[in-house]
Amino acid sequence: MPATTPVAQDFVPYATSAIDFHRALNIPTGPLVASRAELNSLHEHLVALHGLLDAHAQRTAPLLPIEGDHLKATRTRLWQAADHLHAAYHASPRPGSGEVPGPDACRNRLPEGAPELSICRRHQETAQLVRRRTTPADLHTPFTGLVRR
Repeated sequence: MPATTPVAQDFVPYATSAIDFHRALNIPTGPLVASRAELNSLHEHLVALHGLLDAHAQRTAPLLPIEGDHLKATRTRLWQAADHLHAAYHASPRPGSGEVPGPDACRNRLPEGAPELSICRRHQETAQLVRRRTTPADLHTPFTGLVRR
């Protein structure tokens, strides 16, 4: 009988179940505006997924270029989704005042103080990785690769 290497616990199914459970419990039917806290949490989740897919893409691409292309395209789409969530966060009203910050708010690094600054810091840190791994053309094309067969 060949020796098998123990596989690390796969927590992704648990994360997926937790999101489904969260949606079922916390998002009622009918119109509802997403809170800034919810948008921040969703952004954090997408950035974490982006990091996971980046790790897979970096390791897979040299060995299996076609699979690597698909993983890189997925990573790019996740970044685009995270970028839209970041924009949605800044377009949503602040709790209490109802004020909507300007589009340049996060460029100041600490636009709204803790804990609200975490989304901008996280976004800018991930943007540095995106700039190293992705070309501007990749980010702006309606189709993100998948050129090999």
